[in-house]
Amino acid sequence: MSLDQARTIIHKALESGRALQLKPLSVVVLDAGGHVQAFEREDSAAPGRFAIAHGKAYGAVMLGMAGTAQMARAEAQAYFMAAVNGVYGGQVVPVPGGVLVRDSAGAVIGAVGVTGDTSDNDAIAAMAGIEAAGLQGEI
Repeated sequence: MSLDQARTIIHKALESGRALQLKPLSVVVLDAGGHVQAFEREDSAAPGRFAIAHGKAYGAVMLGMAGTAQMARAEAQAYFMAAVNGVYGGQVVPVPGGVLVRDSAGAVIGAVGVTGDTSDNDAIAAMAGIEAAGLQGEI
């Protein structure tokens, strides 16, 4: 994923959040290796939101499983997500708002983590950004 695509994702996710009158959002974009490509936090967003946004995206990219699927897995097999968080140093936040990003061929090229409003609204904002960048998202 290019830096320009990451910036588009962030810009459009934040724009979508404002249009939907969501609470102030924080958005992180990770590459396929789980490294931060870009991050922005809106004015008035809580300072701790980076860790939450990162945890949503990190779990998605490292497990190849979007936040909604992670949450379902955590509800069905809490021990599995506890083990995953042990492996990844507690960095996984298994809830919606962690969205896998795929290219046109379907390959995972990164993930987006959005936090600040409800998890479902966070996922909606993430998808708006991903689609604006011409990519495919999996919530």
